[in-house]
Amino acid sequence: MSAAMTAAMPPRMRDLSPAQRAARLGAWLLVGTGALLMFMPFYFMFVFATHTSAEIYSFPPPAWFGPDAPGNLKLLEERLPFWRNIGISLYVALMQTGLTLFFCSLAGYAFAMYEFRFKKPLFALVMASMIIPAFMNMVPTFMLMDFIGWLDQPRALYVPGAAGALGIFLMRQYIASAIPKELVEAARVDGCGEFGIYWRVVLPLVGPAMGTLGLITFINSWNNFITPLVVMRSVENYTIPLALRSMQAPNDTEWGALMVGAAIAVLPLLAMFIISSRRLIEGLTQGAVKG
Repeated sequence: MSAAMTAAMPPRMRDLSPAQRAARLGAWLLVGTGALLMFMPFYFMFVFATHTSAEIYSFPPPAWFGPDAPGNLKLLEERLPFWRNIGISLYVALMQTGLTLFFCSLAGYAFAMYEFRFKKPLFALVMASMIIPAFMNMVPTFMLMDFIGWLDQPRALYVPGAAGALGIFLMRQYIASAIPKELVEAARVDGCGEFGIYWRVVLPLVGPAMGTLGLITFINSWNNFITPLVVMRSVENYTIPLALRSMQAPNDTEWGALMVGAAIAVLPLLAMFIISSRRLIEGLTQGAVKG
């Protein structure tokens, strides 16, 4: 390696041996290649959203943006009640996020701070439910929603999953590691009621875990496809993944319009992840200190 290249390196790289430099550069190259491969589907989704289906099917396919995004959006609005589907998805995601944060934090607080009969078997049962594949719940979910008259109703999408095992586990671990029991006992001695302790003492201290759980729940609800497929019947009540899937056909799929819908649908998730990715990682790791 020439002296000029060595001088252009950052100070940390200059202090490394040639073998260490090669290993460091190889690691960065590997990570960069992986990041590029993961970014490419998103890039081509946005590119294809600006081209017609004929151009998308051409060879080679377009690699840069085109002028057809407004036409694709108009076609999408003709095929679907697209903005209503976006609204349904937003409503369901917000409701499920709010209910999940409330019930999972309440259950996590109980498992972390209270001693009661069958506590360990109940928590083991909650954890065991995480290993059940999602497709095994399809028929029971349909039968239950049909029995109570919730088919084709948005509440059938957010009420059944309002106390998921992952959320209960995450909140239990975080509360057990971040909140001393002495603080709860002191609040109880001061005359604070049990729900008041949860609302006024515990919730203000579990912000990172609540933010992490809220982000995970919102993303999962927004991307949920199986449950709407089982319980929804009318296109007007479809969530956005199911609505976009309904546009696909064996011989007549408008891929430009479909890509416009997918690009619009993914923008809120990308924005949330970019803003909250650091908080997401911190919330997931802080609860792992103590079990």
